Amino acid sequence: MTIPTTAARRYTPLEMLSRLVAFDTVSAKSNLDLIAFVADYLESWGVSSIRIPNAEGDKAALFATIGPADRGGIVLSGHTDVVPVAGQAWSSDPFTLRIADGRAYGRGAVDMKGFVALGLALVPDFLAAGLTTPIHLFLSYDEELTCLGVVDGIARMGRDLPLPRAVIVGEPTSLEIADAHKGIRTFNTVVTGFAAHSSKPHLGASAVHAGALLAAELDRMAQELMERADPADRFDPPYDTVHVGKLHGGIARNILADRCELGWEVRTLPGSDPDEVPHRFSAYAETVLARMRKTAPSSTITTVMTSDVPGLAPDAGSMAEALTMRLAGRNSTIAVPYATEAGHFQRAGLPTVVCGPGSIDQAHQPDEYITLEQLAAGEAFMRDLMQSCRS
Repeated sequence: MTIPTTAARRYTPLEMLSRLVAFDTVSAKSNLDLIAFVADYLESWGVSSIRIPNAEGDKAALFATIGPADRGGIVLSGHTDVVPVAGQAWSSDPFTLRIADGRAYGRGAVDMKGFVALGLALVPDFLAAGLTTPIHLFLSYDEELTCLGVVDGIARMGRDLPLPRAVIVGEPTSLEIADAHKGIRTFNTVVTGFAAHSSKPHLGASAVHAGALLAAELDRMAQELMERADPADRFDPPYDTVHVGKLHGGIARNILADRCELGWEVRTLPGSDPDEVPHRFSAYAETVLARMRKTAPSSTITTVMTSDVPGLAPDAGSMAEALTMRLAGRNSTIAVPYATEAGHFQRAGLPTVVCGPGSIDQAHQPDEYITLEQLAAGEAFMRDLMQSCRS
């Protein structure tokens, strides 16, 4: 029997959200203080948790079970990291929750500490409900960078962690049920040329010229993919996308650049071949490199995939879909263009949907917020889940 300690404290969802927002868990920083707070809070209610650290030991995921520990239940999955605030014009401290005009403002308020706060605030009620199907809390890290913060924990499910029956990833969907999202692969390409005076380009090879050619080829492929669009597809936009977000190189106008770096990505629809663009890019890079080596044999072009987030494919009739549609009172599903950790769960064979309070339109911007109305709707969703897990 779970017995809370005398130090156990109840939090309202808003109070819990305030505590979570106060932790500066920008992805470049550690989330260990937040994880320690959550572990201590759960322990005060007699709930043990397992921390799953990253290789460096400066971040960790957390897994906890409320209810029977001998069976799999429903995972409520949320990431603890947030995007940076640097350079954004906030009206108030982004790490102090501010309530105004029916909204709760703060970094991560909607993406996605609001969902996490709901799951944590209702732990005392989950415990009192006498659950027969457990509710698992799974908090991750690095979702905003690589979506790899869930991978080690998923690998342990069915081994030393329970194998869940369904997973709800609580990214903000205004409590619509997203059964599909695009996959994303990100890449970093480094071109090394050979510096020379710009009046004698035959004595070197410009990495910037090569980088511009590579970026132009990616743009050409992006236009081709756009022309393949199926207007009937649920996604917006209804085609694979290619984007070059970073292109840096060179030190002076009259020097052939000896280095250029490109940061680029491919977002693919479920069912698309995620290897198509990278393979075509690699083949084109070989032709560019051959041209460079005619005047600078030491030239190189190296591409590294920096993240690989699988898409989420529709799984009509799955337990996750049926459960969330019933809880949210929906009779249809949606597709979202952004990537989440849901694809990793589905890749492991776990029925998964994306469903959480608040709108993605408010995420990542200055004065990020979740409406109090959506927070209340999320709480009602959680309480209905609790009732469902009692029978």
